Amino acid sequence: MHGVDMMLLERRFEHAGYVARRFRYPSTHKTVLQNAEFLADYIDSLDSSNVHFICHSLGGLVVRQYLDRWQSGPLGKTVMLGTPNQSSSAAKKLATWPGGKLIMGRSLEDGLLGPLPAWPEQQPLGVIAGDYRFGMGTLIPDIPQPNDGTVSVEETRLAGMHDHIVIHASHLGLLLSKQVFKQALHFIRYGSFNRLEC
Repeated sequence: MHGVDMMLLERRFEHAGYVARRFRYPSTHKTVLQNAEFLADYIDSLDSSNVHFICHSLGGLVVRQYLDRWQSGPLGKTVMLGTPNQSSSAAKKLATWPGGKLIMGRSLEDGLLGPLPAWPEQQPLGVIAGDYRFGMGTLIPDIPQPNDGTVSVEETRLAGMHDHIVIHASHLGLLLSKQVFKQALHFIRYGSFNRLEC
């Protein structure tokens, strides 16, 4: 989606007083590891000593690879939205269909089908999962429930995360939900989600 899908979140964080930047990467034409290297170059180009990550889906896997191989200094906090941290059951199923691997391209390598590095526990991580089953992913059977139509709640969990919360939103809806934004903002500010907002 070339970063267009993150525009609303970008504007909301700017209105909250943050300098927001969208990292665009070729999600299907390059491997997750290659995109993590692009991310490393991008972060090196920023004039900031405190970088936070808000990652949707595959973007969380890119950040995991970046932190494992290229992180060179202290960073802020990370919030993942609907990231398949335990590999993607939807991708596994789609990869068996005719043309499925072609659709997903190189995002399968070091990404949707693993292997993936462990999360560095010193890096604050909050994970937001969705449980509203809606979208193209509903055409793929056997995604464990509850899920957001593409990624199951259980698949979003990751050893080393500091907090986890489930919001009633679809996979794409996680990017549009004001409640998701408020929870992400709360984690960036305080290192935890606000269950009084649920």
